[in-house]
Amino acid sequence: MFQRQISWRTLWRDERFLRVFGQIVFLLVVLAVGRYLYINMYRALEQRSLLPDFSFLNTTAGFHIGEVPSFLEYSGESTNKEALIVGLFNTLRVSFWGIIFATIVGVIVGTARVLPNPLARFLATVYVEFLRNVPLLVLLVFWYRGVFIVLPKLTENPIVIGRKVNPDGTWQAWLVLSNRGMAMAWGEPTEAWPAYRLWLVLALVAAVVVYIGLSIYARRTGRAPLTLLWALGAFLAVAAVGWGVVTLTHGQAPLSLSVPYVKRRLVKGGIRFTPEFLALLSGLVLYTGAYIAEVVRAGLQSVSKGQIEAARALGLPTFQTLRFVVFPQALRVIVPPLTSQYLNLTKNSTLAVAIGYPDLFNVAGTIFNQTGRSIEVILIIMGVYLSFSLITSAFMNWYNRKIRIVER
Repeated sequence: MFQRQISWRTLWRDERFLRVFGQIVFLLVVLAVGRYLYINMYRALEQRSLLPDFSFLNTTAGFHIGEVPSFLEYSGESTNKEALIVGLFNTLRVSFWGIIFATIVGVIVGTARVLPNPLARFLATVYVEFLRNVPLLVLLVFWYRGVFIVLPKLTENPIVIGRKVNPDGTWQAWLVLSNRGMAMAWGEPTEAWPAYRLWLVLALVAAVVVYIGLSIYARRTGRAPLTLLWALGAFLAVAAVGWGVVTLTHGQAPLSLSVPYVKRRLVKGGIRFTPEFLALLSGLVLYTGAYIAEVVRAGLQSVSKGQIEAARALGLPTFQTLRFVVFPQALRVIVPPLTSQYLNLTKNSTLAVAIGYPDLFNVAGTIFNQTGRSIEVILIIMGVYLSFSLITSAFMNWYNRKIRIVER
């Protein structure tokens, strides 16, 4: 009995017990607060006859969306669920391209900030310091109202590349930039496209095989071939062979070139981008690219100068020094904060409501105003953006584990 009393007394001095006990207490407090908030919300909604109900998703939306992906069908008679799907794909499109272009801009500017060229360093510093100190909302409004909306009209003198006037009074061009947005030449699928898709799958498989093979070769020999470049070459080679085979067997190419043509105030053909999409994408890319540039600069400067001097002593030029010595070591510092910038870009896309781009948040807000289902709409928005964040974090964490140094 005496020994048991002593053990219980010493238990309160055990760090392991206190750590677990503290977490249990904190979890109980969180559950209690959450339960209180849920009961309070439920009673308030019950008094107003607004208990959570997602049946509104199957009712008619009753509003039009200005920008609908070509592979989706939507009209005012579509349901609210279909409207949310359109907004979801619009958000995915601007986030995907925003991440790619912001990364390219950030890597270029961040590398320029550590180059020995004083002019490149000065221009990169001005870009970073200016963009990081301008609110994103102000930048988006400026790009929309101060750049794309004030472009020349189609009936005046729009910016064109490769203009050609037709006998019927219409004219076409490879690229048309006006206050209606941007239209450019693009490929349209033909009847041979389904057969060519099989060749694209085969090209992708070939690229993966080449990439894996060269990666194994690099680990065994210690040499570093241009893995991505050779994989891309394999993909393009198989795709080119498939293009020729499909064209010969079907009598037509898998894609036919569609050039935009203008008739009065209408643009048809090619691929078209609205001013809202261009303004949102430009603002997100330039704004996030400035922060990514600082992340890249910090990562490059984290590599000791001795590594760079050793590479130069071996006779490596600047490009190979960056590729083989600096960037592989800097990535271990760059990737973790880079994940946060990707998440910020995706979440910052909700500011599209300020310039009228129909992203998920904008469409959901319209549905909320029409149905009054605030809790349900907010839950949908939170769930979607939480999924985006978790998927992005999972991918970046996997890549971070792949490139980290494993000590033996």
